[in-house]
Amino acid sequence: MPSADATSRITIRPMTRRIGAEIFDVDLNEPTDSDIESINGALAEHQVVFFRDQPLSHAALIELGRRFGPLAPHSGVPGMAEFPEIVEIHADEHSPPRAGEDWHSDVSCDPSPPMGSILYLHTVPEGGGDTLFTSMYAAYDALSDRMKTYLEGLRATHDGNPVYKAIFPDVDKTYPCTDHPVVRTHPVTGRKALFVNPPYTTHIDGLPAAESAAVLQFLYRHCTNPNFQVRFRWEPHSVAFWDNRCTMHMAVFDYPPETRSGYRVTIAGEVPV
Repeated sequence: MPSADATSRITIRPMTRRIGAEIFDVDLNEPTDSDIESINGALAEHQVVFFRDQPLSHAALIELGRRFGPLAPHSGVPGMAEFPEIVEIHADEHSPPRAGEDWHSDVSCDPSPPMGSILYLHTVPEGGGDTLFTSMYAAYDALSDRMKTYLEGLRATHDGNPVYKAIFPDVDKTYPCTDHPVVRTHPVTGRKALFVNPPYTTHIDGLPAAESAAVLQFLYRHCTNPNFQVRFRWEPHSVAFWDNRCTMHMAVFDYPPETRSGYRVTIAGEVPV
């Protein structure tokens, strides 16, 4: 059931039982302090929140992101020349498939991976181009107690080099490579979430290669159970704000020759524990 927040004019409508909510009755160009507080609360509860009919300039998108924390430059993709905080997201009939087609958590290879990402799309295809999100809380909670015990204390290596050297093969640059806990504790909610993803996680530290690969493949399949997911169908001037610490997402590249275009800012996070 939709709910009106007691301290703000916004309305929050959950989309599934485990993840995702749409937020209405707010102008992201001029959100009040109580709006920001309510959105933060909705993000903590629902892990990803969505907004409709929110035309945003570059400056407004940057200011919106800063209301939730310091912005972080993307360690793999350069920002815009005039707005380095913004990464342009664009695909059309000439675009090759991108890394976003795989389930992932944004730049988990960073020593302090992002807290969240805010994506604004101004141009979307008439059909297709959806984004799927999955709850890493729900994935962890659904594991057996024996598997939870096995995973506790394990760490995995997240490497950006295989991801970005495939996209930018001619760029002489080394990308972050960091180890993080396989199970992390969310700093706001205190809930446990799985923290591995196919593009960035290369192996679980200290395990034989075959065992590491088997465990990771099991976790990847487990995390993408449809019961843990929400699917967002974009409209022009929609916004998605997701928590990278407890979700994975993937963009569906099923819309060529149509165009999908917009901008994203990234909010700095902390070292996972």
